[in-house]
Amino acid sequence: MHNRRRAALDPPTANRHRTVTDSYSRGLERCAANYAPLTPLGFMARAAAAYPNHPAVIDGDAAHTWAETYARCRRLSDALRRHGIGKNDTVSVLAPNSMALFECHFAVPFAGAVLNAINTRLDAAGIGFILGHGESKALLVDASLAALARAALQKTDAQPLVVDIESPGVAPNAGAGDQTAARVGELTYEELIAAGDPDYNWQPPADEWDAIALNYTSGTTGDPKGVVYHHRGAYLNALSNIVGWNMPHHPVYLWTLPMFHCNGWCFPWSLAAVAGVNVCLRQVDAAGIYRAIAEHRVTHFCGAPIVMGMLVNAAADERRDFKHAVNMMTAAAPPPAAVLADMEARGFRVTHVYGLTETYGPAVICAWHDEWNALDAAGKAEKNARQGIRYHALDGLDVIDPATMQPVARDGASMGETMFRGNIVMKGYFKNPDSTARAFAGGWFHSGDLGVIHPDNYLQLKDRSKDIIISGGENISSIEVEDCLYRHPHIVEAAVVARPDEKWGETPCAFVRAADGAALTAQQVIDYCREHLAHYKAPKTVVFTDLPKTSTGKVQKFKLREMAAKLAPKSATQPAANKAAKE
Repeated sequence: MHNRRRAALDPPTANRHRTVTDSYSRGLERCAANYAPLTPLGFMARAAAAYPNHPAVIDGDAAHTWAETYARCRRLSDALRRHGIGKNDTVSVLAPNSMALFECHFAVPFAGAVLNAINTRLDAAGIGFILGHGESKALLVDASLAALARAALQKTDAQPLVVDIESPGVAPNAGAGDQTAARVGELTYEELIAAGDPDYNWQPPADEWDAIALNYTSGTTGDPKGVVYHHRGAYLNALSNIVGWNMPHHPVYLWTLPMFHCNGWCFPWSLAAVAGVNVCLRQVDAAGIYRAIAEHRVTHFCGAPIVMGMLVNAAADERRDFKHAVNMMTAAAPPPAAVLADMEARGFRVTHVYGLTETYGPAVICAWHDEWNALDAAGKAEKNARQGIRYHALDGLDVIDPATMQPVARDGASMGETMFRGNIVMKGYFKNPDSTARAFAGGWFHSGDLGVIHPDNYLQLKDRSKDIIISGGENISSIEVEDCLYRHPHIVEAAVVARPDEKWGETPCAFVRAADGAALTAQQVIDYCREHLAHYKAPKTVVFTDLPKTSTGKVQKFKLREMAAKLAPKSATQPAANKAAKE
């Protein structure tokens, strides 16, 4: 009797539930009043409206308020549109940290175009590839990089509109005999801005999935891959930076991290959201950092551990006293305990993060616990060396067995591949569907980094799966360096691994077997690589030896790593775990 009565009641109950559910959809559609695509572009408009006279950008002797910066960005955007640049057109910028590069983070997408900030440390061939593959319609070039841009344009079929950006101490209209300073473009950056309307009525994207930026990886396995960001991800990660780092309104941010790295880890957009001050540092050195901190009262900056090394090892005449706390966000190799302790003693508060180009920069943060303050220096360093937990805007982070796609045990020992998913994972690789499909297999982004998850849910990286060398925050492919070495007429065999380095974190160490009778020196090998590669990719150490191999003839790189580690000071033997969110 009871079961029959329940069965009789079930259909009406189910229908009533469907009716209630439908009520939350019927007549409640999206419209202009209740929905707008997420984009970080509106942060600048708000900053200009709320704090028009607050300083926005300082670049040497030049400085502009938020109202002035917003007007300049609208002028630049309108001028680009008048040159035929619009939705989904690529605009490349080759420049150091500067007012122009900051402005382009807003002006280019104001026009509906896609910003491609190019790594200034690449060689001409690499830049030429990016211009061609990225289908660049415009190239804005800092005068200090004119010669590099000129050489790159000769190595590509791309024919972008070229614009010269004025650079302090370099005259963009110098004579053609001065190959560093001679103009490359048809007009200057300021001429381009002057041609635009300061009241240009830019429009946000119709779809937050639209591309906002194109960033190329370092080409660790062949040609570099173009990573595409969308407006939604840029918006969310910009806010995650603020929340995760406890950034207040009006911070003073020093640009030591290159803006070409993952769009400065999305901090150009973060700084607009909190109406901060962007202090541009074109050349990163200890004296410049200390001077900026003292003169501008810098409160925040980002960079690889090499920047910490600069600060703690600075000469007395390079240092400046300051009384306020300075926050530093660092990625790449876990900072050594002694360096962290020294940084803390000097007034720096260090936050460790981890991410990749494919995750808009940092997507994992070592969120600090107050109880860790009671630990000694070594204990604090052990906690801070871990990569941490997912960013607020990241939906999923786990260490997964790539064969089974099941998470490993959270025991701090079981190793697997670090994987991500969510709104701050890239759209995919530009014009590379096969690589995109492999990267997203199983519904997760495969980072290629191996790690463990501790019982407190904190991620710690242990190794990398593709022998990537991270030197000063830059990815270097051991395969690319090996290919170069094998082209040398007197080298028979070669293998490259990372050698720990106190200054750079890691540097390439080449193990070479020379041809019988060849009189080859280490310096000759290094010079040869510097002739054929970007200089930072060339080995810093060369060891002549027979290569250890397995029975099948495969080089045993783990043995070479052990040998390389013995060549380095003990204080420099910590593994460099992060392969993308870097300085």
